Amino acid sequence: VGSEMCIETGLGYIGAALVTGLSGIGSGIAVASSASAALGAISEDGSIFGKSMIFVAMAEGIALYGLIISFMILGKL
Repeated sequence: VGSEMCIETGLGYIGAALVTGLSGIGSGIAVASSASAALGAISEDGSIFGKSMIFVAMAEGIALYGLIISFMILGKL
């Protein structure tokens, strides 16, 4: 097709943008709720810091997975 942008390329860019944006929003919501609950639990009992940070890190992983999928989509274009 030459230098023209085809519909598949445009939809690929839209898909990459959506997966990055939506995973970032979902991760932000998950981290906000899990981190506030973790801080409340840590204030009650400081020995559960490691267990509570695992849940915060798992919520943060959602954004990383979205970013990886976005790079995979952009690699196929």
